[in-house]
Amino acid sequence: MCTSGSSCGCATATADNAPATVDTVGGVQVTYTVSGMTCTGCASNVRRELSTVEGVTSVEIDVAASGVTVTSHTPLAIANVRAAVEKAGYQLVS
Repeated sequence: MCTSGSSCGCATATADNAPATVDTVGGVQVTYTVSGMTCTGCASNVRRELSTVEGVTSVEIDVAASGVTVTSHTPLAIANVRAAVEKAGYQLVS
């Protein structure tokens, strides 16, 4: 159940970035671990904002595993990812 001040009402999320993997067909994939993302509303907010980052081709979110995988044409600047996550009402922690 949502309990805090994020845009969907859930607790503030934190994320740790992992090393990027390169998929020769899909591009660069980076998976972030997000704690506090407990509902589909959280997932929708994060997906919507990350999808607006230039170069992002897809955003996959697994709420149960607290995972966010971002695929892009080229590596993304962490500042752009951080800004999108913050705009969604969460906090990216590296």
